[in-house]
Amino acid sequence: MTDDTIVAVSTASGRSAISVVRLSGPDAHAIGSRCLTRWPAEPRTALLAEVRDPVTGSPVDQAVVVRYDKPHSYTGEDLVEISGHGGLLSPAAVTALLVREGARPAEAGEFSRRAVLNGKLDLLQAEGIASVVDARTEAARRGALHHADGGVSRQIGMLRDAMLDLEALLAYEIDFPEEDDGPVPQERIDNALTDLQQHVDVLLRSVRLGEVVREGAVVVLAGPPNAGKSSLFNALLGVERAIVHETPGTTRDAIEAVIEVNRWPLRLVDTAGLRESSDEIERTGVEVSRRYLAGAHVVLVCGESAGDLATASGVVRTATAAPLLTVWTKSDIHEYSSTDSSGDVRVSARQREGLVDLLHAIEHVLDKTYGSLDPDLPLLTRARHQSALNEAAQELAAFREQKASGSVPVSIAAVHLRTAVHALETLVGAVDVEDVLTRVFSTFCVGK
Repeated sequence: MTDDTIVAVSTASGRSAISVVRLSGPDAHAIGSRCLTRWPAEPRTALLAEVRDPVTGSPVDQAVVVRYDKPHSYTGEDLVEISGHGGLLSPAAVTALLVREGARPAEAGEFSRRAVLNGKLDLLQAEGIASVVDARTEAARRGALHHADGGVSRQIGMLRDAMLDLEALLAYEIDFPEEDDGPVPQERIDNALTDLQQHVDVLLRSVRLGEVVREGAVVVLAGPPNAGKSSLFNALLGVERAIVHETPGTTRDAIEAVIEVNRWPLRLVDTAGLRESSDEIERTGVEVSRRYLAGAHVVLVCGESAGDLATASGVVRTATAAPLLTVWTKSDIHEYSSTDSSGDVRVSARQREGLVDLLHAIEHVLDKTYGSLDPDLPLLTRARHQSALNEAAQELAAFREQKASGSVPVSIAAVHLRTAVHALETLVGAVDVEDVLTRVFSTFCVGK
């Protein structure tokens, strides 16, 4: 299929100022030149031209055209970008004309897939580009850019090189045990193996952190009815999203919103009050609350009194293993003494007091649970990444066990090292595994 010339609209559909149609493949220049009244004499030079039907001569659009010559393009192929008017009809008409002239509609992610196959990107970089497009938080965008510019790939590359160095060390010991300074010290091999395992563990931990960064840390507000959860939710959000009323049980369903707090993106979830109820709708809301609690990263247990907090904490703890922060609400109408309890934070949604302290407390819990969110830390965010790293970790552990036990010759145990290297190679796409590529690029935007 890489012998085909593909075309797609690379900008989002709908009312807009411009649209970009991309044409890539062996016949891209021939098709483009037939459909344009002017053709760029030099690559990477913008030129104003009309898109015309070569058969009828009728105008289709007016556009700025840029030509790219292989291999100096995004895909590594001859490529044309046609920036015409936006909207629905103009880009569709240009695309239809190019298809009639010999191109075929691109599949999802096919431009990026060709970039990988032609050595312009590795697989992690391509996934990083897709993650930049999909990023919903600032932290996710920064992490995705680190992927796209090759930062994560370099980390994986260094780890792979270290594994190959260890393989070479073992091969030397096996093949030339009496050469030079004699056998390789076992301590040197063990230290190298320990370093590899520690590095893989760091990357595996980043997968868990990456999931939080990509989706936002789920912060659930829980507690009895009328405990001030919705008021606190609105105060943190700064927008009246949840209904606030003195009638207990007002919130019947969970309400979500994402906010950025310094380094951490937070998915705030306002939930129904936790209590037994004869109202079927309210009981359903409580069940939804329990499902959110089960997947929470932090839970804010809200209450007006020590008794409320103690009772709510006990109920919440049966539904989640996440860290709990007790929040004394309505501090503007209740005076809490230092002996009331060991409540973590005291807030007033109405007076907007204590909110900054609460956000800092949430960040502290996330830092303690998942590690500090370093913008330069490589974050692996997909299940595919975790699977490959798990395989590498298991193979390194198997090699260490067999080497230590002496159950098989070192030359046989070293097969585990080779398998660990292969697992890392699937991460960056150094191994051409068709089903892996298909799964990865099926999630991309068409035209990317």
